[in-house]
Amino acid sequence: MDTMLETIERTTGPNPTHSVIWLHGLGADGHDFEPIVPDLADPRLPAIRFVFPHAPVRPVTLNQGMPMRAWYDLYGLDRDAREDVDGIRATRRAVEALITREAERGVPHKNIVLAGFSQGCAMALYTGLRLDDSLAGILGLSGYLPLRNTLAAEHHPANAQTPVFLAHGTQDMVVPLTYAEISRDVLEGLGQPLQWQTYPMPHGLHPQELDDIREFLVRVFAAEV
Repeated sequence: MDTMLETIERTTGPNPTHSVIWLHGLGADGHDFEPIVPDLADPRLPAIRFVFPHAPVRPVTLNQGMPMRAWYDLYGLDRDAREDVDGIRATRRAVEALITREAERGVPHKNIVLAGFSQGCAMALYTGLRLDDSLAGILGLSGYLPLRNTLAAEHHPANAQTPVFLAHGTQDMVVPLTYAEISRDVLEGLGQPLQWQTYPMPHGLHPQELDDIREFLVRVFAAEV
């Protein structure tokens, strides 16, 4: 990933001062969460630029090598399955490039939320917690913490107190709730500020979850308005 990721952008007002970079799940693309932007509108929020990048197309081992948009290769869904270390690290650099671009466009790191769903959640957590500039917050939806055993050593002080919103469906058969609970426990063990939410849903987005995400954005952006 030597080139900038392709993105879709939506703004909630002119001259946005804040940004949300939102990473989609396996096999989807940047359009996946584009429709929720109006649902997150709130008069308490500043003008926000939502950035929805497309993951590269790559063969995915778990899906019989079928090419699809993926942030990294998947070898299994067991919590102790082999992980694509090189792919995860390469995507981290690509996501950091998007964060840098927002800063160059006038949105400082402290005004940026890094968000993701499923595999995108994994990359948001992996990247945000290791970033050497403080973010406003991290949103992790229906995913898990990849390479969790390396986090204690790589957890950057700049984001050690960054608020994290971690949410999961109690009926999720794609990424089991137990995986998210393990991720929650790791973050809590490191003292990370954490809002943990569960919803009665499968692998998806719950209406109440949208309300809770909106309130999270209001909270983490409020000090910077």
